[in-house]
Parts: sequence; C-alpha cells; structure tokens
Amino acid sequence: MAGHRFKPDKADKLLDPKRRELVSPEQVVKELKVKKENIIADLGAGNGFFTIPLAKATEQEVYAVDIEEKMLNLLRENANSEKIGNIQYVISDLEDIRLNDDLVDKALIAFVVHEIPNLIKALGEFKRILRPNGTLLILEWEAIEMEMGPPLHERISSGKMKEILIENDVEPSIIHFSEAVYGALINI
Repeated sequence: MAGHRFKPDKADKLLDPKRRELVSPEQVVKELKVKKENIIADLGAGNGFFTIPLAKATEQEVYAVDIEEKMLNLLRENANSEKIGNIQYVISDLEDIRLNDDLVDKALIAFVVHEIPNLIKALGEFKRILRPNGTLLILEWEAIEMEMGPPLHERISSGKMKEILIENDVEPSIIHFSEAVYGALINI
C-alpha cells in the first residue's frame, strides 16, 4: 500500500490551480456537510489546500495534522496571510494520531492513504478521533494513468478502496469528483 512520501520541496504542486479542476475544496466542504459548530481534522493537511477552506466553513477548531513540520509551517504562513486563526497544527503520523478520542465531528484525509504503511491501523485511528455520528471523507486518485498525482502502481482504485473499507467494518459511499479523483464518504 505505502508508496513514496510526498516531498515538502514540491509543496507548490499542492496548490496548483489544475487540482481545482479535479476536486475543489468547496466540493469537499459540501460533501462533508460542514457546519459552523463542527470541529474538523484535516489528516495529511500539507500546505492547506483543503485546510483553509475547512477553517473558513466552521467557527470551531480545525486540526491540521501532518507528519512534515515544513508542510505545517507553509500552511501556517498561508493561514496567517488570510488572517485565519482557528487552525491547530499537529505534527503526527496517521497510524498513531496525536489527537484525543472522540474529538472531531468531521475528518478529511486527502491523497495520503496510498502513502500510509499500515492502513488498517490508520483506519482504527480515524475512527478513534471521530465522535459518534462523525463523518470521514477519504480522497484518493483513481487508478488511471495521468500526469498529476502518484504513479499508477501506487494508486488505490475506488473499487479496491471500497473492498478494504468493507473488510474493516466500514461501509463507504463512493463519490467521483472527476475521472481522476474519488472520495469514500463514511459515517461512523
């Protein structure tokens, strides 16, 4: 499952306008049904492509979790330039997330699952940090050849993702944002 880890020196690619054509942050906020009172975790937040729109959609805390401190520093700069103050920055991997149990109402993990060494352990962590009736949205690249995103051999098809989740007692709804990007929406 785990491919190479994204390198922070390529962080500008994460804010490429072409990504908006594949999946817009506004679509993600809408699919997660974010409300002003929701506490949110962006797992694998990177430099904030989704974090900042999520922070704008809620009046509560958004936990930006990333294993790379450099990425969180870039996110902090981006948030500060937009005068956004409701983001908490958490350096953590996703197999042992440094957040409390039942902390968040909504969680997003975008384009990171294919990089996680132990996805089953990470799924347990996603469930642990979500409150009862919480919602998780996993965004990933469809297993098709294209210039953007990871190599084809590192991608997890939407069908395979659904199988993995069902095998782990999670019933997802698969949403296609574009030909190249899908989401697995899960209500815990």
